[in-house]
Amino acid sequence: MAAEQVKSVAESIDRLERNVARIIRGKPQAIRNCVLALLARGHILVEDVPGVGKTTLARTLAASIGGTFHRIQFTSDLLPSDIIGVSVLATATGKFEFKPGPLFANVVLADEINRTTPRTQSALLEAMNDNQVTVDGIGHPLEQPFLVVATQNPEEHYGTYPLPESQMDRFALRIRLDYPSAEVERALLLEAPALTEDALSKIHAVVSLDEIIALQEAAANVHLSPELAGYIVEVAHETRRSPFLSLGISPRGELSWRNLARAAALAAGRSYVLPDDLKALALPALAHRLVLANQLDSTGRARDEAERIVTEVLGRVPVPG
Repeated sequence: MAAEQVKSVAESIDRLERNVARIIRGKPQAIRNCVLALLARGHILVEDVPGVGKTTLARTLAASIGGTFHRIQFTSDLLPSDIIGVSVLATATGKFEFKPGPLFANVVLADEINRTTPRTQSALLEAMNDNQVTVDGIGHPLEQPFLVVATQNPEEHYGTYPLPESQMDRFALRIRLDYPSAEVERALLLEAPALTEDALSKIHAVVSLDEIIALQEAAANVHLSPELAGYIVEVAHETRRSPFLSLGISPRGELSWRNLARAAALAAGRSYVLPDDLKALALPALAHRLVLANQLDSTGRARDEAERIVTEVLGRVPVPG
């Protein structure tokens, strides 16, 4: 990739991030992670308490790329067909026609994903892995680009169904927004009541869907050296050998980590991956894929323990010179 092209691509990514930051204030890393997941053709799990802007983040990102946005509120009585869609008999033709569900959008917010049953959770597996859904034996491709932003509250356990390992492994990143700084909160309190909603309605696309697809292609072509490929494999193997884990990093996890690092390099204006790209993304890209040998009774404690293990593994595995 020519230097001029890399610079142009990095400017497009920066323009997208700055546009989202007009609404999501004081959270540049969370915005960057969402953009990286989009460019890496991955999906993102936002694990945080209510009221910190998870829905607003997804809506603003969708508006900034000129994409369609659908929000699905996950509840215990939600059915797979409520998400995917259903075939109905058309009286005019006497044939069954597929009526797509809310999963058919560029950005889908799966709100409180752990409040629905495993049967309904599984309706997302094919979509997140293959960018299509199958109904009555017929595959239906999803809109492109396609990004699932799922949310869950790590502190609430009543009426929830923990996501299975197969579902967690399909998320490229798990992030937290955390509470805003006191300065940002003070500014929000002093704003006119409708100001934030009005600002969101005025968010316009700064990159097109075609440009996002081109950025995804550019990210996929960022160079990864054989030494860094070996580093990824060694980190994954270390997690599989850990006595503290019953399940380590899968090959899908390795590929996702690589894709995210490529996107990060592109955002930094480079056509090649550095070790720092991988290390900076290790915790959000890997920790949620681990299954502890001794399950803890708190999602938050389990998350902290998994991140501690990833940090220790990174400290043991030498970084290529």
